[in-house]
Amino acid sequence: MTTTEHQAAAVDTETRTITLRVNGRDVSRTVETRTTLADFLRDDLDLVSVHLGCEHGVCGCCTILLDGESVRSCLMLAVQARGHEIETVESLSADQNALHPIQEAFAEEQGLQCGFCTPAMVLRCKEIIEDGKARTDDEVRHEISGILCRCTGYQNIVNAVQNASRKLGGKEAGA
Repeated sequence: MTTTEHQAAAVDTETRTITLRVNGRDVSRTVETRTTLADFLRDDLDLVSVHLGCEHGVCGCCTILLDGESVRSCLMLAVQARGHEIETVESLSADQNALHPIQEAFAEEQGLQCGFCTPAMVLRCKEIIEDGKARTDDEVRHEISGILCRCTGYQNIVNAVQNASRKLGGKEAGA
């Protein structure tokens, strides 16, 4: 093989066809094997609530729910999501003119400022509430600690999680 053939082979990218469920819809696409789940969701499916911050898994702003559990989509390849169910913040309300109770709670408690971490925080809140455990404010703070917020100081987000839990009939432990 010549040098040019080696270079061409190195540039060739494998593709795979994946089928997964995204926000309640079955999706099939052919993707490059090196495409991250975050890039797939943003670029192929136009789900721009998946924010890319550090692209190293540190900031947590790319958090989505994979089979109901938080995952940093910048650290996962799209091909790894084959056969799984993905939720982004776009899945919360079927009516784009109406907010989901979690979104209402974030607005009521002023749990967002610039909005960059908000989709990830809202999804993490959904996951926290769905496990049915009562949490103190300190426990909520620990549960959301994997998502970096540079604006709010977190207290209003903690308040929003507790408010959303009440709205959805969940449990709340004392502060």
